[in-house]
Amino acid sequence: MSGKAALAFSGGLDTTVCVPLLEEEYGYDEVIGVTVDVGQPESEFDEAEETAEALGLEHFVVDAKDDFASLCMDAVQANADYQGYPLGTALARPVIAKAILEVAEEEGCAAVAHGCTGKGNDQLRFEAVWRNSDLEVVAPVRELGLTREWEVEYADEKNLPVEGGNEGVWSIDSNLWSRSIEGGQLEDPGYVPPTDIYEWTDDPGEETELVEIEFEAGVPVAVNGEELPQVQLIQYLNDLAGSYGVGRTDMMEDRMLGLKVRENYEHPAATTLLNAHEALEGLVLTKEERDFKQEVDAQWSQKAYEGLVDAPLVDALDGFISTTQERVTGTVTIKFEGGQARPVARDSEYAVYSESAASFNTETVDGIEQADATGVAKYHGFQSRLANKTKPTLTTDGGDDE
Repeated sequence: MSGKAALAFSGGLDTTVCVPLLEEEYGYDEVIGVTVDVGQPESEFDEAEETAEALGLEHFVVDAKDDFASLCMDAVQANADYQGYPLGTALARPVIAKAILEVAEEEGCAAVAHGCTGKGNDQLRFEAVWRNSDLEVVAPVRELGLTREWEVEYADEKNLPVEGGNEGVWSIDSNLWSRSIEGGQLEDPGYVPPTDIYEWTDDPGEETELVEIEFEAGVPVAVNGEELPQVQLIQYLNDLAGSYGVGRTDMMEDRMLGLKVRENYEHPAATTLLNAHEALEGLVLTKEERDFKQEVDAQWSQKAYEGLVDAPLVDALDGFISTTQERVTGTVTIKFEGGQARPVARDSEYAVYSESAASFNTETVDGIEQADATGVAKYHGFQSRLANKTKPTLTTDGGDDE
């Protein structure tokens, strides 16, 4: 092949070895690196910049934090999780892929490339976006069947600027919404990880704190009365909730390709906001809305996990979700305690709740008296009682008693 290829570039081992491979094995005349900012630590951008400079690689950095934060707010409205943990990496990948594709098209590239393994989810999430374009999609690690050991040897032979860092211990992916830790000894489900794998969360202590989160139409807009832009709000809660040990997950996760893997995650802000949002929905939505929304949320979460947030189904689900969120406005008080973010109070002008009707200390409300429930109680379970009376009795030999 010839022409220019745009590579999703982090400066780590996988993407560093992909640069010469795209030229030598695939025949591209030029490779450019694209790093997309979705809230990673500054040190990662420094590493990418230094590695790109050492490789002589033209390097582009795209700030997509606002776009990513907006998608995270969509995830809050959909109470999005996968097998019990808040989606993070899955939400970031489509945002990153779109930004890389835009750079590739602007720079006249013939191809887009990534350094994902053939065993993970990210290859599917990137390519779901890229394969909607006319550009070639290249995946050297997957297509050449590379192992980490081979990459280390190749980097050494080529004298590539790869720093060991902790890449030989854990594989870490961070963004505004979550931090994932995997690989190394963590691949053994029976291994108890050391506490130093965590950076965003402290070990829970005895300290507690109350924090009030304000929502408008299902989107968090303020903390303790102070309005904050979405990116800053997430960053603030990551620091605050993380200091109380909120948002750790250690789980066995079922990937899209059918592999079961051990994953560790940190997600303090996500845990806090999801818990608060669900508590507010419990106050303002009817039972029927809540029951049906659980199904909608599950479908939204599954598509998001697959990296298919632009799927027609998601558009349809968004229609229902946005309608329900019109009334999800109010405040929720969260208590950080023992590594948990517990809703302990909620308030909204749209509450589907009557204190006088629910109270044990009132007799008549809106013309309804306690005695009115007697008729309902008589009918409740009526068919079940009839069925139990007519249920046939089985003999010990399996036949019906005559």
